[in-house]
Amino acid sequence: MARIALGVSYDGGPWQGWQTQPHGRTVQDTLETALGHFLGAPVGTVCAGRTDTGVHAVQQVVHLDTPLERPEQAWVRGVNAHLPASIAVRWARPVADDFHARFSARSRAYVYLLLDDPVRSPLWAGRAGWSFRPLDVEAMRTGARHLLGEQDFSSFRSSQCQAASPVRTMHELDIARRGRMVVFTLRANAFLHHMVRNIVGALVYVGQGRQPADWMGALLAERNRSKAAPTFSPDGLYLTAVGYPAGHGLPDTDATDEVRLGV
Repeated sequence: MARIALGVSYDGGPWQGWQTQPHGRTVQDTLETALGHFLGAPVGTVCAGRTDTGVHAVQQVVHLDTPLERPEQAWVRGVNAHLPASIAVRWARPVADDFHARFSARSRAYVYLLLDDPVRSPLWAGRAGWSFRPLDVEAMRTGARHLLGEQDFSSFRSSQCQAASPVRTMHELDIARRGRMVVFTLRANAFLHHMVRNIVGALVYVGQGRQPADWMGALLAERNRSKAAPTFSPDGLYLTAVGYPAGHGLPDTDATDEVRLGV
């Protein structure tokens, strides 16, 4: 058996998340069906990070095991021939047997795009979140500093989160304004279920003046999800990078700047 890693991009709008479901309307189900057609046999996949309904990925990483050999470019062209326009394999690499898309990863990065405008934009529907109240980016930046480093993120995890520990290390939390768009960049060793959307929701409260900047630190100390803001919309959330040790030989495909600078 050979282990293959794939880089996958998708528009999350048409799909009910990554993870396989009985109804089959997920990215994983659709990708595995395409792989089955390409390989002529059923195959399972493992991803670096499960995304929810409506969440997009520019650089999801998956691995699979197969006894069949195919050139790298054949994986890309062959699998994409069986995929809808909203999902694409971007690259393929053979990897060692000990590579694991999820457990070998050392970091993940997400970008959240938030339209700051009194009126919603049809052109950004499904592609960006929206705040009709003006946002104070400096106040949000001040609040975001409380979340850097190793923290207990219990106040920002979903009640359905299955992670063994709520402790994560936030390496970067940047907030920038680009015209009408407010761009959040979050990079951590790993993320809890709904963690990014819950952080964005709390920071929006700060940006709208509904809470002071130091409320973010108070939320961390509370370790209580019920004290925080509601989970924010999935529309503007993009998985942009998964970081691995160089020894695995994967391409350097961090798309974080591509998304946050391309608006």
